[in-house]
Amino acid sequence: MRPLTDHTPKPLLKVAGGRALIEFHIDNLVAVGITELVINHAYLGQQIEARLGDGSRYGAQIRYSPEGDAALETGGGIYRALPLLGGAPFVVINGDIWSDYPLARLPRAVAGLAHLVLVDNPSHNPQGDFALQQGKARLNGEPRWTFSGISVLTPALFAQSEGGRFPLAPLLKSAMQQGAVSAEHYCGRWVDVGTPERLSELGRFLGGES
Repeated sequence: MRPLTDHTPKPLLKVAGGRALIEFHIDNLVAVGITELVINHAYLGQQIEARLGDGSRYGAQIRYSPEGDAALETGGGIYRALPLLGGAPFVVINGDIWSDYPLARLPRAVAGLAHLVLVDNPSHNPQGDFALQQGKARLNGEPRWTFSGISVLTPALFAQSEGGRFPLAPLLKSAMQQGAVSAEHYCGRWVDVGTPERLSELGRFLGGES
């Protein structure tokens, strides 16, 4: 995403009408009654705190989990934030995606360790990430779909983890081998905002300038 991210963290990139990617997520979460939010950040994270504040102007309560200069990846970042998240399942949304997935559909209770939203495979990930069979995410099989970055996770998923930098995928794969990851396939719009071109396309779709 450079040079756009040289001075701006990706979640604060403007998509349409002056709104940042992360503000779409906040508005959508608040609309379905999820108002207690935890945002973990690393690169230029103070800009995120300055932009969003305590969340009151969005109708939310935002707390922050800074990772410092050494980003902890998705798994390590969530693990670090666990003391702020409590003991119940929690919704996770990656800050660099956009989707019209209806968050009200997410389960508030998880029969296992995690629930994933899978989407149609984009051109940059044609083989997908995980198979979906009888409501379960599997490592092998067909059909295979792409993980959207929208999920419901449980603290128990991280029971064997230690602090530091680590990805989320190995934890999910281990849980899948136990049959402990449910999943659903969403056919609506989803964008992995990983290039300036995709950001521009999303801005045009939303009716604004990116």
